[in-house]
Amino acid sequence: MRKIDLESLAFFKSVVDTGSVTQAARQMNRVQSNVTTRIRNLEERLGVQLFLRHGNRLKLSAEGEVLRGYAERILRLSSEAESAMLLRAPQGTLRLGTLESTAAARLPPFLSRFHERYPDVFIELVTGSTSRLLDMVQRYEVDAALISEPFTAPGLATQKAFDEELVLIAARSATGVLDSEQLSRCTVIAFPAGCSYRRILEEWFASIGTAPHRVLEMASYHAIVACIAAGTGVGIMPRSILRAVHAEPQLQVLPLPRHYAEVTTHLVWLPQQESASTEALRQMLAADRLKS
Repeated sequence: MRKIDLESLAFFKSVVDTGSVTQAARQMNRVQSNVTTRIRNLEERLGVQLFLRHGNRLKLSAEGEVLRGYAERILRLSSEAESAMLLRAPQGTLRLGTLESTAAARLPPFLSRFHERYPDVFIELVTGSTSRLLDMVQRYEVDAALISEPFTAPGLATQKAFDEELVLIAARSATGVLDSEQLSRCTVIAFPAGCSYRRILEEWFASIGTAPHRVLEMASYHAIVACIAAGTGVGIMPRSILRAVHAEPQLQVLPLPRHYAEVTTHLVWLPQQESASTEALRQMLAADRLKS
């Protein structure tokens, strides 16, 4: 079977982007029959139907949706490879996954400096839990991601990025917070399952032979801080976040055992997807880590 060529993928993506063969032909400065033939040949080569016709517009089939993801990555990498050879500098879009905490407390000054150094790189940030971000890297939905221990990443390259200190937080009026019997009656306020910090908190509870009465899931650190300050329960988060949201004066901040308190945020990526922009990101993270 013949291999898919870049030009066929470019025709396919043009039809996807414009929604019609006519518009794609105009966009690519080709006659309509040329575009139609290219798409038909591509479908025959792959043995699938890529488009479903709805009136005068075309809609992607399930197989077409799959190919679109590959086409976008292949064409982007092709363009980036050509640019890198010509310009020898990172450019284009870098899709970076990150934890909410890292985005809030660590990335603003770092990405500001990154942009100053590499103004031709456009960064798209996507936030999520460690498990969700790992899945996105594996599925090529992001180029790299900043995730926290504990995690397993078979097949991924990893690099240490930031060190964090996790602390237990409670309302200022709370008493006996570290007492295991009292902890067994409390409510833990945390991100949904898949969050590394929540997993650490659950492991710490298990290590002292108890478990929380219930878990209340929240979608943001601001919401977690507000609920804990109001006396709803206890939680865990990096000290850097407390400083970033200026929340320390409103809370009781308690240390965790070193084994649970010290965690590292890692950059992870697929080795086969590494680009000039990813390499630039890695180098800056490594240089910052040496300085700290």
